[in-house]
Amino acid sequence: MATRDTIHADQRMLDDSLINDLAGKLRGPVLRSGTPAYDEARSLWNGLIDRRPALIVQPTGTADVVEAVNFAREQNLVLSIKGGGHNVAGNAVNDGGLVIDLSRMRGVYVDPRTKTVRAKGGATWGDVDRESQLFGLVVPGGVVSTTGIAGLTLHGGLGHVCRKYGLSIDNLLEVEIVTADGQVRIANDVENPDLFWAVRGAGSNFGVVTQFVFRAHPVGPMVHLCAPFYPLAEGERVLKAWRDFVANAPDEIHGIGLAWSVPDAEEFPPELRAQPVVIPTVVYAGDLEEGARMTQPLQELGTPLLDLSGPIPWTVLQAAFDPFFPAGRLAYWKSIYVDNFSDEAIAIAIDRAAKRPSSMSAVTIWHLGGAIARVPENATAFGRRAAPFAVSAEATWTDPAKNDANIAWSRDTVEAFRPFSQGGSYLNFPGFGEEKAAMVRAAYGSNYERLAQLKAKYDPTNLFRMNQNIEPAMK
Repeated sequence: MATRDTIHADQRMLDDSLINDLAGKLRGPVLRSGTPAYDEARSLWNGLIDRRPALIVQPTGTADVVEAVNFAREQNLVLSIKGGGHNVAGNAVNDGGLVIDLSRMRGVYVDPRTKTVRAKGGATWGDVDRESQLFGLVVPGGVVSTTGIAGLTLHGGLGHVCRKYGLSIDNLLEVEIVTADGQVRIANDVENPDLFWAVRGAGSNFGVVTQFVFRAHPVGPMVHLCAPFYPLAEGERVLKAWRDFVANAPDEIHGIGLAWSVPDAEEFPPELRAQPVVIPTVVYAGDLEEGARMTQPLQELGTPLLDLSGPIPWTVLQAAFDPFFPAGRLAYWKSIYVDNFSDEAIAIAIDRAAKRPSSMSAVTIWHLGGAIARVPENATAFGRRAAPFAVSAEATWTDPAKNDANIAWSRDTVEAFRPFSQGGSYLNFPGFGEEKAAMVRAAYGSNYERLAQLKAKYDPTNLFRMNQNIEPAMK
C-alpha cells in the first residue's frame, strides 16, 4: 500500500516496499524528505537552487552506484549526480527524482613512483591537493578547493597550471564509470576508447564516474602569485598591459584578469572593502625567483591599493578564494570564448564591471592557450581549444529580491562579448543552460555529432539528462 511518502514517477506509484527493497541492497543510506541529513544532502553551493528529490542515495562504493542507477532506470525516475555540489546550474539535484550523492566516496591515493593519482568520484580538489602535495605533485584542477573533481573534470577543468599541463581532462588516464545499463566499465585509451573520448569533455552525459586516474606533475610546495589590486578606474590601462604580458608569456604562466571588488572580509583593510578593483593576476608554476622577476612589471602599472604578490604554498593558493564563495550565496555564472580580446573588448569588460548590481560579482578573463591549444580539437570531446581567452560573468549576491537584476547583468555581459567570439562557452559556467541544444552544439562544435552517436550507444533513453544534455542520435 502506498503511504504519505509515495513518489510519483510518470504517473506510477513507487511505494515503501520498493524503496525498502532498494535500501536493503545498499551499504550507504537512502534519504527521504523528513529523514535526518536529507536537507543537507539536497543543498548545493548555489543558494539559488532549492529542489526536493524524492530519494537521495549516498553510496559507499561502486556497487551502491550500480543499484541506484538500475533503480532509477527501472522506475523511470529523473536522475541527478552530485559530486562536490558546486555545479552552478544546479543539475546535481532535481525535483521528485533520485539523486546519487557521492559525498561518502572521497578517497584519494597517490603513487609517487608513477606520478599518478587515483581519486573517488566524490573527492574535491582540496582532497586531491592535500594528498598529492605530500609528494610535491599536482593534478591540474580548479581554483576553489571545495569544488568536486568530477563536475569540473568532466567538462574540461580550468585551473592555475592549465597552460603548462593542460586541462584536467588532458591529465585523465582512466575512469571507472557506471553507464545507463548499470554496467561498470573501465575507459581509457585501450579499453572502451570511444567512451573515454566522450568522457573527456562531456562525461556527465555518459554515466556516473566512480573513480578517476590522473597524471600528476611536480609543482610546489610553493608557487609565485602576482596579485596587485588597482582601482577599477584604471582598469582599461591595467587590463591592456596584462593582456599584452600574457600574450607572450611562457607556459609556466597562467593569468586571470579579474574585474571585481575588494572582498568585504576581515582579511582586508576596512577602508578598502567593496571598492571596485581590477587584478591582473598571474600564477607562475616554476622557479620562484624567476616568477617574481617576470611578473614584477604587473606590480608597477601604478600604485596598487594593496598587493598580495609573493611566494605562496600551492594548497593555500588553491583555497584562497574559498572564504569569498561560501555555500549558500546566490549565483548565476555564464561564459563565452573570446577570440579577439581587443582594446574595445577590454573597454566593455571594465564597463560591465562598473555596472555590477553586486560587489561580489566579477568579470573574469581566463587566459588559455599553451598546452590546452596544443591538443587537437578532435582528440577529446572538449571543444574550442583554440580560443585564446574565455570570459565569465560571475554574478554572485545575497538578496533574493535582486535575482532578476543579477541574472540579467550576467547574460547581458556575455552578449556584450559576442562580437569578439567565434562562439561556444565553457560548460562549467553555463548559466542555467537555458539555450539547451544551441549552447551544447556551439560548445562542442565539430565533435557534437560523434557525441550524439555515442550517446545513442551508451545511453539510448537519455537517463543521464540532468546536465548540458546531448540527446541520443536518431537511428
